[in-house]
Amino acid sequence: MAVRVCLGFLILLLHSNFSTALYEDQVGLADWHQKYIGKVKQAVFPTQRTGKKRVVVSTEENVIASLDLRTGDIFWRHVLGKDDHVDQIDIALGKYFITLSSEGSILRAWNLPDGQMMWESALYGSTPSKSLLFVPANTNLGKENRILVFSGGWLHAVSSIDGEIIWKKEFAIDRLEIKQVFQPLESDIIYAVGFVGSSQFSVYQLSSKSGEVLKHNTASFPSGFCGEVSLVSSDMLVALDATRSALISISFQSGIINFHQTYISDLLQDFSGMAALLPVKFTGMFAVKTVSGICLVRVKGVSELEVIEKFNHPASVSDVLTISGEQQAFAIVQHAETKIDFKVKLDKDLRNDVLKETVEMDPQRGHVQKVFINNYIRTDKSHGFRALIVMEDHSLLLVQQGEIVWSREDGLASIIDSTTSELPVEKEGVSVAKVEHNLFEWLKGHVLKLKGTLMLASPDEIAAIQAMRLKSSERNKMTRDHNGFRKLIIVLTRAGKLLALHTGDGRVIWSLLLPSLHRSEACGHPSALNIYQWQVPHHHAMHENPSVLVVGRCGPSHDALGVFSVVDSYTGKERNSLKLAHSIIQVIPLPLTDSTEKRLHLIIDANLQAHLYPRTRDSVNIFLHEMSNIYWHSINVGKGVIRGYSLRSGCNLDVVDEYCFNTKELWRIVFPSESEKIATTATRKMNEVVHTQAKVLADQDVMYKYISRNILFVATVAPKAAGEIGSVTPEEAWLVAYLIDTVTGRILHRVTHQGAQGPIRAVVSENWVVYHYFNLRAHRYEMSVIEIYDQSRADNKDVRKLVLGKHNLTSPVSSYSRPEVMVKSQSYFFTHSVKAMAVTATAKGITSLQLLIGTIGDQVLALDKRFLDPRRTATPTQAEKEEGIIPLTDSLPIIPQAYVTHALQVEGLRGIITIPAKLESTTLVFSYGVDIFFTRIAPSRTYDSLTEDFSYALLLITIVALVAAIFVTWILSEKKELREKWR
Repeated sequence: MAVRVCLGFLILLLHSNFSTALYEDQVGLADWHQKYIGKVKQAVFPTQRTGKKRVVVSTEENVIASLDLRTGDIFWRHVLGKDDHVDQIDIALGKYFITLSSEGSILRAWNLPDGQMMWESALYGSTPSKSLLFVPANTNLGKENRILVFSGGWLHAVSSIDGEIIWKKEFAIDRLEIKQVFQPLESDIIYAVGFVGSSQFSVYQLSSKSGEVLKHNTASFPSGFCGEVSLVSSDMLVALDATRSALISISFQSGIINFHQTYISDLLQDFSGMAALLPVKFTGMFAVKTVSGICLVRVKGVSELEVIEKFNHPASVSDVLTISGEQQAFAIVQHAETKIDFKVKLDKDLRNDVLKETVEMDPQRGHVQKVFINNYIRTDKSHGFRALIVMEDHSLLLVQQGEIVWSREDGLASIIDSTTSELPVEKEGVSVAKVEHNLFEWLKGHVLKLKGTLMLASPDEIAAIQAMRLKSSERNKMTRDHNGFRKLIIVLTRAGKLLALHTGDGRVIWSLLLPSLHRSEACGHPSALNIYQWQVPHHHAMHENPSVLVVGRCGPSHDALGVFSVVDSYTGKERNSLKLAHSIIQVIPLPLTDSTEKRLHLIIDANLQAHLYPRTRDSVNIFLHEMSNIYWHSINVGKGVIRGYSLRSGCNLDVVDEYCFNTKELWRIVFPSESEKIATTATRKMNEVVHTQAKVLADQDVMYKYISRNILFVATVAPKAAGEIGSVTPEEAWLVAYLIDTVTGRILHRVTHQGAQGPIRAVVSENWVVYHYFNLRAHRYEMSVIEIYDQSRADNKDVRKLVLGKHNLTSPVSSYSRPEVMVKSQSYFFTHSVKAMAVTATAKGITSLQLLIGTIGDQVLALDKRFLDPRRTATPTQAEKEEGIIPLTDSLPIIPQAYVTHALQVEGLRGIITIPAKLESTTLVFSYGVDIFFTRIAPSRTYDSLTEDFSYALLLITIVALVAAIFVTWILSEKKELREKWR
């Protein structure tokens, strides 16, 4: 009896915790979240007490933020809409941060201390035009000033207190494109200057109170203007002519317009090409950018220009900063190998430098793109200067007193692609110095640990020891773990920079600004495209590091020449770079490797010729052996055409190239342009693992999944329904979903959803596809699922046939044999709009699948695939319930505990990546946008391991108690038996 009680107690203890929720103190143990803002476009330093230690910025990721000048931390941040691009920013009334966005159509005011929006004004225009924002300087903070905005052909005067439009004046009728709007101090006259067409210059004087035109003057310049101007005083500006080879000084004093043309070659002897005016606001001078560098030009009069100083590239010039009275300062930053020279000059004394500092700079950050300066008062009452610097890799730095005070890796806000890499194997014979990068760092770490043990370490050294301990902890080691949780996530940013992130804590292990993607004479406008696995040496992990392939392009057009870069995954060093002799339209990673375990890739160029890489004899021999089984397809969204191709030897080139192959079109699907437009496409992941093809039903029947890597999902919409949701009536909208075999072009399944509209998100896995869209009739979002099964294997249901081997499960499957397929589908309502979709991935494909959904709230929701089973019915049988089929409901449930991101938001969410761990139950999830987030999840719980919070002490106590109870029970039983025998 006692034994039964003890066993029951043990079972109760081991099964007492059934909750799937996450405790508050568990957040952050297996996940991390990093916030960024993106590449800074504009920055303003508040001068009032409430914002003196801050800087407010706008970025290319449509982010506005307030940063702490002392640490670089984010005080507050707002991520605007995808199409709500910030055009200009400024400060009004000393307490409002003003933003002009959406091509000048939205003007907002934000409270500087906390970022709360105070007001918003919609500015409607009649014609597209470049927007302008002018906030008049107001020394009396209690007095209202009027913000001037030119957009859509209208000039608006907006109250800075409540955003009310006081007056507006239309210039679209006169076809005037305003280039500068300004209002002199203590004046009630607003000046608006611009061009009508390409050769006529106009000046308007308007009343600041009513917008009434007080004066209007115009004059023509026969040579024409290119449109760039720089205002140098209240009655004079400088423009570039139409050829960008001459400067035109324009004076409009007292309503009289005078032109004077000066050829840039007369000012700069080595001038060639075309010039550009930098958008910096100087008084009495301007900056010109040429091919060779940047030069500052002083305006001595309408007919006299003088070059003050010239700076060779790479260099950058800041805007002016008023420091006292009428005195202004500006900064120049120049590169000198691994250093930058930071100079500050005053406009009254340009020959001398007020400040000159040299700062050591990481060469992986590239060149300086922009610089913004701010001043402060030193203890001796003199003026000091700090510089906010935007680098080529989109990082942000604050430089002060010759040092980098802080830096932000904001290039991680613009990730365009990612892949993963295993860490080095921890084995005997592997030097610690090799794992920890170099011997010096290893020795330095041991010396620090010894000083800490002897209590001789300084506070800075103690902090370094703690950082080393954190780095070398089990979670953050630089070696593989047996569960496969520790990996490197290698990301590629829009700036052409590679960064390796440790999955333990998200720290940057190494970074590389790819030299092959730098602008040069050979590669004028480089851009990064994708990153792929290049070499994964499974059997030589101790001797050779894995590497990745980065693909780029030397120009914005599709026919621009391609660029390759091979980078070591462990060290971040570029092994090899190659400028291709052809363009890159499509990259096809093949499931083939050569003898050195390099993965084979096919590059399709603009002429539809296929090029094999790596270009070695070994790889071409392997490829030729498998070439007859290789097919590929192309999708032309604009024309609504999908084509399928095969390969054949030989290319139509002047020089024989054995690594180039011609392509042959096998099939073509043309969607009628009057009724269908391609909205989205999706395919299976190449590395997806399917555990079993059979699916056992409740009645012991078997259905066989149609498993094929050649399935392409295509969703088309009505051309009228290609716009925003609600732009058409339900009768004019429809969505057609296709499942297409990309080898033969055969349409396996087609379904039409009447009254449906995009945007459409889709994901394909195993034998099913899930896609999300909007139902105009129900005014709700919907998710549909399609599952496809192979009927040709339906005879394999007899167990005796399976045992005796009389089945066709091992027979080859060919796409050319007409498949006998059965399709099941179902649709459900879903609450949220969706930004991205992915499916969990595990090592063996045994674990139940979950759908990872990036919601409109920038969170990631995990939804069990069982909710998207097309076999769900309203009243499932008992057998179906035992199988795990959930009763049918019209809506998919959203469980609060199912949010993978917990209460966090991945602002600007763009993509979700799933990575299988070695532990079958666990999937690693990496989501990115403006922020990045990493976690690991177990869709079927951690059935193959103990949880991290498992109580080993309680288990030991239970075992000891059980053994003691058995021993006591045995003694009592022996005594009882002895007494019974004596009776």
